[in-house]
Parts: sequence; structure tokens; C-alpha cells
Amino acid sequence: MEREDPLERIERRERERKQGGNAKTIMYVMIAVAALLAAALAYVLYQKNSLVGQLNIEKQELTEQIVALQGDYEALSSDYDSINLQLDSSREEVAQLVERIKKTEATNRVKMRQYEKELGTLRSIMRGYIVQIDSLNQLNHKLSVDAANARREAAEHRKRSEELSAQVEDLTGKVVTGSVIKARGIRMEAYNNANKVVDRSKNVARLLVTLSLVENALAEQGPIRVYVRVKDPDGNLLDDGRNTTFVLDGQTLAATASREVDYVGQEVELSIYVNNIPSYTKGIYTVEAYTTQARLGEAELMLR
Repeated sequence: MEREDPLERIERRERERKQGGNAKTIMYVMIAVAALLAAALAYVLYQKNSLVGQLNIEKQELTEQIVALQGDYEALSSDYDSINLQLDSSREEVAQLVERIKKTEATNRVKMRQYEKELGTLRSIMRGYIVQIDSLNQLNHKLSVDAANARREAAEHRKRSEELSAQVEDLTGKVVTGSVIKARGIRMEAYNNANKVVDRSKNVARLLVTLSLVENALAEQGPIRVYVRVKDPDGNLLDDGRNTTFVLDGQTLAATASREVDYVGQEVELSIYVNNIPSYTKGIYTVEAYTTQARLGEAELMLR
């Protein structure tokens, strides 16, 4: 067997030693790379799990906000039909958004951002409803206050009008009452054919009634007729044959005699003769004087 040259053997061993060292180095490098890769993978997985967890938290928060908004919409009410119709539509949109976000994965960032925008829009719409309802409520309150004030003012005006009407009616009544012509000094005397005053019934030819219409500036001026009703001791109305009548308070009365005078608001005296009475008896004769406005008064005459 050929002996190996010592120098070659040394070189061969040196080569083998180097080759072994290189293999170990490569192995150590590969282990280090593997460790780095494992660490990187672990970090990636950790980051992914952390991101997924954060996304799930964000989804949960967004879901809670949408559900809270849904409750706010349910609690919002209105007395106006047009707004109620809009509220119903918005409530349906919120309900659909709740269902969609529950069915969407938290990692779907595009959808999550879309839902956030829809949430913001629905919040803005709700604020608009609140402002609109508040404005309408304030307007209705103002209108209610204005209506109440108008009713109160109308009632006050009506009351004042009634008071004024009553005052006018009272004053009118006073004016009417004050405008009625009155008389004083009513007297009845008996005369014979010689035109002398007598008191024996058998000597009486005619009766004379005298009176004065008193001054009254409120009374209507112009011609006025005074009527007398003379009754005998038995209460029978004397009739001079002229069938004179007049109306007082809607009732037609017969008169014994009458006379017209021109009344100008000043006191005026007048005399009314009662003629054409066939005979007189003993007793008390009464006379009542009238105008078509009122009873003026009465007087008596005793015949023997």
C-alpha cells in the first residue's frame, strides 16, 4: 500500500476541517435565519391578531352607536303627520344599517367606513328633525298663546260692547223717558150756559179741563194732541158724539174729547171743552189726560 505523503495528509485534514467548519457555519446561519423567520412570522401573526381585535372593537363601538341612534329615533315623536312619515323612513334605514353591520366582518374596512358615513348622515338627519319639531312646537305654542290672547281680547271687547250697549240702551231709555211730555195743574170745572162756574149738576151745560204741558227740551217739538177721558160717578165714559180714539202702548182707547196744540219745548197751557153731554148727575166726576206717549194725570169734580 502506498503511503500518503505527510504533507498531503496535513493538507487533506486541513481541507476536511475547513469543510466541516463551513458546514457548521452554514447550519448556524440557517438556524439563525429560521429563528428570524419564525420571529417575523410570530410578529406578523401578533400584529394581525392585534389588528383584528382592534377592528372587532371598532365594529362593536360602531354597532353600539348605531343601536343607540336607533333607540333615539324610536324615542323621537311628533304631532305632525308629514314629519312622522319621514321619521318612519329614517327608522327603517337605521334598522337596515344595524342588520348590515352585524353581518359584515370587522376586517372589511371599506364597509365599516361606509357605515360610519351613513351613521353620521342619519345623525345629521335626526338633528334636523329635532330642530324642525322644536320650531313647529314653538310656532304652535306662539299660535296657541296668540289665539288665547285673541279670545281674551274678543271676550273683553264683547263684554265692553255689551256694557256699552247696556249704557246706550239705558241712556236711550233715559232719553226716551226724559223726552216724554208731562203735564201739571190738571183741573176740571163745570160751566152753565151763561159761562159761569157752577157746582150743581142740574145747571151744568159743559165741562172744561185745563192743564199745562211742562217745559222739556228733550221732547219732540211740533203738533201734539191731548186726549181726556171723563167718567161719571158710575164710572161710565162720557161721549161727546165724535167717537174720538187714540192708541197708547198698542191699545186703542176711546176719548171724551181732545185738542191739538203746537209744542215747542216751552210750557204751554191748554183748555179742552166737553160738550154735547145730555145731562149730569150728582157725584164725583173724574178726568184723565193722555198723549199717545203717556198718561198725563187726573183730576176730580164734585157736583151736587
